[in-house]
Amino acid sequence: MNYQIHEGNGYKYIDEGQGETLMLLHGLFGALSNWEGVIEGFKKDYRVIIPMMPIYTMPITKAGCEGLTEFIEGFVNWKGLDNLTLLGNSLGGHVGLIFTLKNPTKVKRLVLTGSSGLFENGMGGSYPKRGSYEYIKERVEYTFYEPQTATKELIDEVFDITNSAQKVIRIIAIAKSAQRNNMAKEVVNIKVPTLLVWGLNDTITPPQVGHEFNRLIENSELHFIDKCCHAPMMERPEEFNKILSTWLEKTPITQLELAC
Repeated sequence: MNYQIHEGNGYKYIDEGQGETLMLLHGLFGALSNWEGVIEGFKKDYRVIIPMMPIYTMPITKAGCEGLTEFIEGFVNWKGLDNLTLLGNSLGGHVGLIFTLKNPTKVKRLVLTGSSGLFENGMGGSYPKRGSYEYIKERVEYTFYEPQTATKELIDEVFDITNSAQKVIRIIAIAKSAQRNNMAKEVVNIKVPTLLVWGLNDTITPPQVGHEFNRLIENSELHFIDKCCHAPMMERPEEFNKILSTWLEKTPITQLELAC
């Protein structure tokens, strides 16, 4: 991925393009590169910002959805960001939901894709197993409709992560936090326009989860992408970008809102 990773005030992030701000949040085993297709598709007309969440390095006492949300709040305040279109995949969607509810004046649009927050089948029903490359390969491939989407580079990265005891402790703590933090009663309070983009073959947050978010969030629109699993922006970037672009045009942030 040929984008500059900026560093400042304890944060690492990508900041590309100019215009309305799209802020992208990656998942538990995610990385900045997960959103490469979105960067390429939108940097000409939008400012695309992706903070790297400290999933593997945050204090163990903070390792959870609330701690990650506090981290994102600190980043947004430090960068002086406002009028956000907030996009989150998997755990990133969960953090995006909490952030939106806590900071309703900062978020103008919300996009969830394969988001946790209601139900998730983490790592295919099990926690990371250390030391077995084949096991990790199988679990990473499980998150994609076409197993070859899981490149050797991605599998190697996850394998390295799961061989660090300190990182695994944090992964498990965050995963358990996400499973405990069911937001069914809270998401009904989200009023901003919300786009839901789900893989029709999602094995982690199945299609029914998308339907349930659609039912609970009043001003939401649901789209499914066929032959796609848990990360539509990676597996089907052209289709994902087309859905997102059309929806952004339908839900403009007015100049009056931008001036506020």
